[in-house]
Amino acid sequence: MRALRILLIVMAILAGIFVVIDRIAVNIAEGEAADRLKATENLATTPDVSIKGFPFLTQLAGGTLDEVEVGIEDYEAGTGDGAKKIRIADLRADLHGVDFSTDFSSAVADSATGTATIAYDDLLKTAKSEPGRVAPGITARVVGLSDGGNGKIKVEVEATVLGTKLPKPVAVLSSVAVVDGDTVRVKADAVPEFGGVQIVESSLRQITDFEQRIDGLPGGIRLDKVEAAQDGVEITVKGSDVRLVG
Repeated sequence: MRALRILLIVMAILAGIFVVIDRIAVNIAEGEAADRLKATENLATTPDVSIKGFPFLTQLAGGTLDEVEVGIEDYEAGTGDGAKKIRIADLRADLHGVDFSTDFSSAVADSATGTATIAYDDLLKTAKSEPGRVAPGITARVVGLSDGGNGKIKVEVEATVLGTKLPKPVAVLSSVAVVDGDTVRVKADAVPEFGGVQIVESSLRQITDFEQRIDGLPGGIRLDKVEAAQDGVEITVKGSDVRLVG
């Protein structure tokens, strides 16, 4: 009995040591992966990288990680318009089946899902900010975007009728959708009147409706779905064979 007790104590100590070593190893790996991702994506700040699953050392030996979570703040995404960028306030990705090299110089995930949040102020830069003619004697421009409830965006349109600016913007409820996996489209559900004047729909939609292309996301992940939220639009992203580094 004494020998068995000693054996159990030794095994418990060894198990504790293994857990400590495993956690130290995963912390080192997370830091290395974060640095590699920062350099690959030319990020201004170091991203958050969290390697899930236990034990890590057996995953390391196999060359495949079960799950890795990545978080990037203030990511500058491409727009398909040269050097013009759009800020993604918060980009989160959950990667599964990540094959990597021993020095973490390359890492490819079988699949990825996540979310991206774009603030209304950043999306507003895409809209028609300069006054445009929508009817004889009437000009209009978009001056605000906000949550319209029920997944809609409230588009505030400022109008000037015969040289007089209307006392307050006209609110237009708009639907938001993903087009072709790389574009967010905002489209008015209905065309309002300005000062009792019915506007030709096609003319007003040149002001109220707009699109924002978003490309160059890490690893080639693409847009899937989008809906309006309190602080901005929340986009679901997904991808396969997602290359993080290398």
